[in-house]
Amino acid sequence: MTTLAVLVTVAAGLLAVVGVVSTAAGRRTGQLHLAAAALLEVLLLVQAVVAVAGLIGGHHPKETAAFLGYLVGLVLVPVAGVLWARSEPTRWAGTVLVVAAVVVAIMDWRLIQLWNVTGA
Repeated sequence: MTTLAVLVTVAAGLLAVVGVVSTAAGRRTGQLHLAAAALLEVLLLVQAVVAVAGLIGGHHPKETAAFLGYLVGLVLVPVAGVLWARSEPTRWAGTVLVVAAVVVAIMDWRLIQLWNVTGA
């Protein structure tokens, strides 16, 4: 799971950089933003499948409800960020994606903490 967390963090960083650049340039979101968000979402879905397989295989963190909450939230944040950014008619749409990317990176490492620290 840690390797996936690193990949998720790199993809979130890429999305954040694209968002910062477009905000600084005064541009709305475009195909590059969608591609970066899609890459992030695919990695999050792979991570979710691996986590669910681990849960089914008998690895249960002590805080299973919190773990599942983070897992579901992680998958939803980029989708919500893209939908909000696409509906934002100003240059600040990129900033919405930056916030979503930072939230995903932080939540992902918290998810890994829940998985590792609790002995799963």
